[in-house]
Amino acid sequence: MNRAVEYMDLRSATVRQPLAADEPTTLVDVFERVARQHKRPDTLNYKKDGRWLSISSDEMLERAKLIAAGLHAIGVQRGDRVALLSDSRVEWTLTDAGSIFAGAIDVPIYPTLTPPQVRYILNDSGSCVLFVANREKYMELKDVLGECPEVKHVIVFDPEGITPAEGLTLAQLEEKGRELEQREPGHVDRSAIQAKPDDLATIIYTSGTTGEPKGVMLTHSNLVTNLIDSSGHFSFGEQDTVLSVLPLSHVFERAAMYMYLYRGMSVYFAESLQTIGPNLREVRPTILVGVPRIFEKIYARIRERAAEAGKSSEALLAWSMSVARDYAKCVLAHQPVPPLLKLKHALASKLIFSKWKSAFGGRIRLLVSGGAALPEDLSYIYIGVGIPIVQGYGLTETSPVISASTVEENRVGTVGKAIPNVEIRIAEDGEIEVRGPNVMRGYYNKPEGTRAVFTSDGWFKTGDIGTIDEDGFLRITDRKKELFKTSGGKYISPQPIEQAIKGSRFVNQVVLIGAERKFPAALIVPVWEQLESYCKLKGIEVKSRSELCRHPRIIDLIQRQIDALTPNLAKYERIKKVALLENEFTIEGGELTPTLKVKRRVIDQKYRDVIERIYEE
Repeated sequence: MNRAVEYMDLRSATVRQPLAADEPTTLVDVFERVARQHKRPDTLNYKKDGRWLSISSDEMLERAKLIAAGLHAIGVQRGDRVALLSDSRVEWTLTDAGSIFAGAIDVPIYPTLTPPQVRYILNDSGSCVLFVANREKYMELKDVLGECPEVKHVIVFDPEGITPAEGLTLAQLEEKGRELEQREPGHVDRSAIQAKPDDLATIIYTSGTTGEPKGVMLTHSNLVTNLIDSSGHFSFGEQDTVLSVLPLSHVFERAAMYMYLYRGMSVYFAESLQTIGPNLREVRPTILVGVPRIFEKIYARIRERAAEAGKSSEALLAWSMSVARDYAKCVLAHQPVPPLLKLKHALASKLIFSKWKSAFGGRIRLLVSGGAALPEDLSYIYIGVGIPIVQGYGLTETSPVISASTVEENRVGTVGKAIPNVEIRIAEDGEIEVRGPNVMRGYYNKPEGTRAVFTSDGWFKTGDIGTIDEDGFLRITDRKKELFKTSGGKYISPQPIEQAIKGSRFVNQVVLIGAERKFPAALIVPVWEQLESYCKLKGIEVKSRSELCRHPRIIDLIQRQIDALTPNLAKYERIKKVALLENEFTIEGGELTPTLKVKRRVIDQKYRDVIERIYEE
């Protein structure tokens, strides 16, 4: 069943400071350390039938080893690829750990991918086992599995309705593992001890906003050194409780999960993105790691509620947010807070901020944002409210963290300084280049693709454009591939302009367009509650949201908002036209990646008629 994993290593030699004697060097060490040094009854927690249930550190390790033994019992060998396609749940982490103990290379797959996309990843990786969440997902993939000759076994987490002809349940796999361990006591331990830092641990296929997915090869050392070098940034510890909300298929949450476990935290799996609000109030976490879209939506919901409550509530919220911004700017600049501002802040805390903190459960000490740029205004607001938020930066290819802010060193608008043992430089064209022990081995089965992302002296080319200030803080200005050129030959960087436009209370989502066109324009999904409240106030009568999207006074309102928020743009950068869209961009609709980044190419195609009308008028 084993097929050799071939690769080319173009990384420049990177010297890392020696690990401390008790620090792990492989992911096997990480999981064993949890049970040895962080014994607790509630290491992993999940909700079932309306009740939160817990798995202890000892049980987590025991089940991981049973899954590993079960994989060996069905013929999986060291180096085999094992695919994992499921929503984030406790079984995901147990199976990930089990694959690691088995010496297998796990291949996470987003559950939102289409069957043909799943088929591509299974065949490209040569996966011999596929784990899926339930029978429904299995039936969705059944036809394409017939076109995946390497897949010999399907393992299903939820046992309901699964027949022996369709696959094994996770419980049955664990039972096979128990039987093997009874026949050969210590089998898994003897296998696991063979793990070496430079062994491949995982192949993660980038969801990508453009092009064919690429399998990023990460070693145990890539992931372990990165979790050690970055987790210290945030002072994670046994006293912390975290609500896990992002997909574990993505390296951001997966690496964060390793950090949580390594630091002895208690992890609660959110039921879904839709239940974050109630889950926050139930779990009362101290840490929440998310992407900007999550923090934007929480703030948008607060604004919606204020708008629904009437003009006085809306005005009170606007005033308190202004106080929060001013207060945060003083605090971050390490300047004394003026007495009047201090008084206003105390009043706002009593009236507004205390309720906001309660919505997060009342114990949040840190929000960590990554995956995309966090709007500066939103950072100031959260910090001013008393909920510190910091930003990090990384890629799948860098395991993932490159840089991160801390509460003590938090320069809004930047993604902090390079974490220990990672080096950053800016190329002549502005591209950010990186080297360190966290940089991937390469792209699986894509030697040319691997060569293309490394410089001649071995630095990894991130594809992002940025600058480093005199104090070492990194600022991301755009994706190199997302820069577009107007028909007049001028290059435009969409992200900073989009972030500025999001400062409008009427704007939910925005995408800049204009490649090879005379001028840039914007596609905007409005905050409907705010817009409808405005119409009521101004006596604008409309029958539907579709009609509202085309109403001249509403188009004029949005255009005026954009002009007011982007006064310093060069003439060629100014937004000349806008089009309002009725439906929000979503993962299910194909416009967003699983980590909520915009797929510009998809939007260009999906809204081609709308775009053409903008430029015809």
